[in-house]
Amino acid sequence: MNLSKFKDSIQEGKMPEGLTVYLKSLWLDGNGDWTKAHGLIDQMEDEDAAFLHAYLHRKEGDIGNASYWYRRAGKTKPSIGLEQEWEQMVLYFLDQIKK
Repeated sequence: MNLSKFKDSIQEGKMPEGLTVYLKSLWLDGNGDWTKAHGLIDQMEDEDAAFLHAYLHRKEGDIGNASYWYRRAGKTKPSIGLEQEWEQMVLYFLDQIKK
């Protein structure tokens, strides 16, 4: 799977099979369901989940909470737009499937 196919699946409203929890969360967010996207990773403790959690809170507009989660992930808040960050995260997590 690549970014284009991932985006196409969102437009079609059909989540692909075999996605990791991170990609499921990004898919749900891309499909407009922030609450379900957040619910999938809310209780996870790893750095990747913290990074995704940070993005979701940034998107929500809760910058203080987002900053906390970026620190937990060992990242700084990016200066790019939310759409670009979402795409970079999708690419990162798609690459993790290939490894």
